[in-house]
Amino acid sequence: MKTTLKQFRSYDRSVQLLLANQFTINLGFYMLMPYLAQHLSGTLGLAGWLVGLVLGVRNFSQQGMFLVGGTLADRFGYKPLIVAGCVLRTVGFATLGLVDSVPALLIASAATGFAGALFNPAVRAYLAADAGERRVEAFALFNVFYQAGILLGPLVGMLLTGVDFRVTCLVSAAVFALLSVVQIRALPARRGNDAGNNTVDGVVTQWRGIVRNRAFLLFSTAMIGSYVLTFQVYLALPLEVRRLGGDGQFGTVAVALLFAVSGLTTILGQTRVTAWCKERLAPGQALVRGLLCMGLAFVPLLAATALPVPGGGVGRWLLAAVPPTLAALLLALGTMIAYPFEMDTIVRLSGDRLVATHYGLYNTICGVGITVGNLLTGAVLDAAREAGMSALPWLALLLLGLGCAGALHGMHRAGRLTRAAPGTQPAAV
Repeated sequence: MKTTLKQFRSYDRSVQLLLANQFTINLGFYMLMPYLAQHLSGTLGLAGWLVGLVLGVRNFSQQGMFLVGGTLADRFGYKPLIVAGCVLRTVGFATLGLVDSVPALLIASAATGFAGALFNPAVRAYLAADAGERRVEAFALFNVFYQAGILLGPLVGMLLTGVDFRVTCLVSAAVFALLSVVQIRALPARRGNDAGNNTVDGVVTQWRGIVRNRAFLLFSTAMIGSYVLTFQVYLALPLEVRRLGGDGQFGTVAVALLFAVSGLTTILGQTRVTAWCKERLAPGQALVRGLLCMGLAFVPLLAATALPVPGGGVGRWLLAAVPPTLAALLLALGTMIAYPFEMDTIVRLSGDRLVATHYGLYNTICGVGITVGNLLTGAVLDAAREAGMSALPWLALLLLGLGCAGALHGMHRAGRLTRAAPGTQPAAV
């Protein structure tokens, strides 16, 4: 932690503020979102499909609008979009706690999602711009603050929701309101290097230029696998814990352990892992090793399927908890290796132009990939359970990691992770 704090202090004030903001953004978000479904189905008594609709609207309005948010950030500057996103999320979270009609809930959910689409690309582009040659280290710190917010948010939310979910919503809204004020007063204005012509025709031309950037699109597609794999901490691993360990207290504690291992590993080890990788590996090599580590994370689960399942007791608990925890640890390590170089590679492939727009499109591509990947993972989990082939999901996820690592290795060998190919840069029309 001393190394992390020392690095934090070595950056300009704007970078420090962006890192602290990201921690607070995740704190406010994760103190509310894990408990929203229970509020909708329990307190408000909504049908399951309506709960899914409300949550789905939030996800779609964020993932589907990242490109728009990134384009607006390049057009108007990074600070206005960061502030606008925090203000909109303030309104959205407060509304979620104060209304009970489905139309109002849908509007509030859409607002919270669109807020994320506004500030996420802007924050990353701003950080990349102000960190300069120290981008990789800055994104390593970013991941530390990001994971710290994810780790602490649900704990705060659990305490507040124990009083009343509306209190959780209002406190979360207050967090984002405070963030808005701090950023208006303290965050310097910042623009990208080249926003080009910002008429409708100019923006469309810029989008066409980005779509013609084959290296960027291939990289984005290959990296979908990393997000599908890491998301299994929230999907396949908890399901496996509960399948073997049950839904009682043991299952709850074991699932909480998965999240704690993932978050604490990143907080304690990210800066050291990044320093080690930067000293010894090229960016492309670090990306390949990160994806390999994510794929290999499912080997303990695959190996565990060869063991007889104890009827109960300590043996069954160990089988339910240890392989998923090892998987969560390896997924966290793979993310620590890859993430800073991933964020840096996007800047390099953009040619340092329209960086927020590139981040926006990248997030949209990966967001769609996560949705499709999770649907397929869920289908494989169901099919494997029905067919009695418990190894199938873990084998499929292992092969996904190896395949994506192979694709990145090919791009690295061909020099396509260094910069965009000539003639594919977004036109400055």
